[in-house]
Amino acid sequence: MTSHGGPQHGGAPEPWGQQPPAGQDPNQYGGYPPAQGYPTAPYGQPGPYGQPYGYGYPYQPPQRTNGLAIASMVLGILWIYWIGSVLALVFGYVARNQIRERNEAGNGMAIAGIVLGWVGIGFLVLVLVFGLAAATTY
Repeated sequence: MTSHGGPQHGGAPEPWGQQPPAGQDPNQYGGYPPAQGYPTAPYGQPGPYGQPYGYGYPYQPPQRTNGLAIASMVLGILWIYWIGSVLALVFGYVARNQIRERNEAGNGMAIAGIVLGWVGIGFLVLVLVFGLAAATTY
């Protein structure tokens, strides 16, 4: 017997003295019969879990970040005379819905934009209240 599955007694190589299963071409898979329990689909064909064989470990592709979530966070930071705060709220809520529907990334940025938008609106309300209070006292 050879150490690396070479021919024994002539014929096709059979590793460690194993015979190919009945009805299987002995030259398929380089003369080695498939190990029990391992997938036997051809290279690049989808396997039982939808991943193709022969391409290494399956991985999840990176998620795309929602653009409205980015815009919401930026506008929430900048405020831009409180118009940015209103737009941060609108973009943030729309972005959260899109993220849920499309399975995108950026939920944290959308939440940050919403929080900063409400903080900006809160400051606007405080400025208006103090401005009206100051205007009525004179």
